[in-house]
Amino acid sequence: MDLSNKTQENVEYMIEEIKNKLRMASGAAMQPSSFSVDQYDDIFDVYDLIMNKPNLSISEVEAIASELGRLRRK
Repeated sequence: MDLSNKTQENVEYMIEEIKNKLRMASGAAMQPSSFSVDQYDDIFDVYDLIMNKPNLSISEVEAIASELGRLRRK
């Protein structure tokens, strides 16, 4: 997947991958369509962080979930 283009499709792909990596039980509450391409750079930073870490602590997962909540469209 070429993530160099700031498209809604890439935003949705990254959100799905983040949800999969975090094994989020509340993943249904985090719909990819709830995120805008306007937050692309922030979402990419979160995506890049978690994809490059083999394991995440509970506190890291909570912090990431909180950040994604902040980035969601109101």
